[in-house]
Amino acid sequence: MNPDLGHLQAYPFEKLAALFKGTTPPVALKPIALSIGEPKHPAPEFIKTCLQESMGGLSVYPTTKGIPELRQSIGAWLTRRFALQGINPETQVLPVNGTREALFSFTQAVVDRAEKPLVVMPDPFYQIYEGAALLAGAEPCFLPCSAENGFVPDYDAVPDVVWAQTQLLFMCSPGNPTGAVTNAHTLKKLIALADRFDFVIAADECYSEIYFDEATPPVGLLQVCADIGRHDFARCVVFHSLSKRSNLPGMRSGFVAGDAALLGPYLLYRTYHGSAMPLQHQRASIAAWSDEAHVQENRRQYSAKFAAMQDILGDSLPLSMPDAGFYFWAATPIPDDEFARRLYNDTHVTVLPGRFLGRDVDGCNPGAGFVRMALVAPLAECEEAARRIRDFVKGL
Repeated sequence: MNPDLGHLQAYPFEKLAALFKGTTPPVALKPIALSIGEPKHPAPEFIKTCLQESMGGLSVYPTTKGIPELRQSIGAWLTRRFALQGINPETQVLPVNGTREALFSFTQAVVDRAEKPLVVMPDPFYQIYEGAALLAGAEPCFLPCSAENGFVPDYDAVPDVVWAQTQLLFMCSPGNPTGAVTNAHTLKKLIALADRFDFVIAADECYSEIYFDEATPPVGLLQVCADIGRHDFARCVVFHSLSKRSNLPGMRSGFVAGDAALLGPYLLYRTYHGSAMPLQHQRASIAAWSDEAHVQENRRQYSAKFAAMQDILGDSLPLSMPDAGFYFWAATPIPDDEFARRLYNDTHVTVLPGRFLGRDVDGCNPGAGFVRMALVAPLAECEEAARRIRDFVKGL
């Protein structure tokens, strides 16, 4: 077996299951899971209809590159959403089976393991970044995301010797788990660093369509590229998904877009990897990327849940609204793992300890002392969870 498999840590939810061993949550209370970021809003009916009408695609081998109509619809959405002056669907857009597999496989295609490379990532983070780096033969380099820096890494504090070894920088904006958005000024700074030290920026933007002010959507990496006249998107790629935007986590549909010089070889890798999107999913994805009404309704529902949680919990647990996304990143009055275990045992509500999403840097895990609460359950369940958490905190 690949010896690098031995470097992988247990996934956060495996750690959570181990943490809960020996607990006895009250059976009279319905379990409420705020731990997993799996959207629970209903999938749009028009997308279900499109899937059903496209079942003839079951008789066709799909191509890895996807049908032109899908790439064109993605390119049109990117142009509208991020004010691009144009993007070439033939060379700068590639459909993928959700961002998770794409983030992992892109890393395998990009990293040159002969160079003792670093893959830089935020901390806490989506664990795929770390696993992808380790299995590509690279060393993960963690940049702490603290409240003092607005939960965005302090890129100015990274020494040149680290950037010189960096082959790939993962950034997540809006961030998982914090919801922090990286601003345009910082993105320009990162592009300049990528040019200076010759590394690739991989921007995970899968939460970009869940925000709270319709007039100010989160800025994107390709948007900043366009603003500075970088229309080839050199060294820059973005990852987007329909899972959060359109409540379609089971369809496994997303895309990678950006630098054609990177996407060409990556397409070759994917052709061998055997990761083509089913044709019926491609047709349904066209419908999803072409409609914004269901996305606006999605945002409305999340906004209502954030408001309700804050109203119920505001006097008991300090809650700060994230810039975007559907997580509350909440500071806990006791250690986060103890908080999560006792909350589950006493109230049957599940939250994720922040330390499970982070790694120690200089003896400190920046996720410790926080829990991630995913507001994916229906509004009534979120309100009930908030009441249980409020009563639990008052009893500490």
